[in-house]
Amino acid sequence: MAASYTFKKLMASAVAFTVLFGGAAAALPAKPVSAAEATVTASSKASSIIALGKKYMGVKYKFGAKTGNTRSFDCSSFTQYLYRKYGVSLPRESKAQSKVGRYVSKANLKPGDLVFFYSPIHHVGIYIGGGKVLHTYGKPGVTISSINSGWWKNHYTTARRVL
Repeated sequence: MAASYTFKKLMASAVAFTVLFGGAAAALPAKPVSAAEATVTASSKASSIIALGKKYMGVKYKFGAKTGNTRSFDCSSFTQYLYRKYGVSLPRESKAQSKVGRYVSKANLKPGDLVFFYSPIHHVGIYIGGGKVLHTYGKPGVTISSINSGWWKNHYTTARRVL
């Protein structure tokens, strides 16, 4: 009987400590994230955004496409939709998107960076690595193009890192 009573007291104490310290731990600030951990997180988020974007290859382009509509996109509704799925809020228009995050030179692009074209800016895409951009325009709809040749090379303007 004494062993049973001691066991019950011990268990009650364990539960009380769990509740007390479990609740206290939840109130403590989160552990700071190191630069390396932040890079891994941004990299995996970029990979997820790019993978989701590729699922829409060939979806038609429609200027002024409604936000959240996945039957058609314009360039900025496409980027806004994809980034929002991964917790990144972007403005609706490409010109406004070109002002968020931080500037990145063309030589330092990483997958997930937003790349902008024209002057004044009115086109945006997602850099996917290897000199390629995932974006939507005209007849092809959602497509992948090279930013290092042809029309896209001549009209590249800037890039922003938002991850």
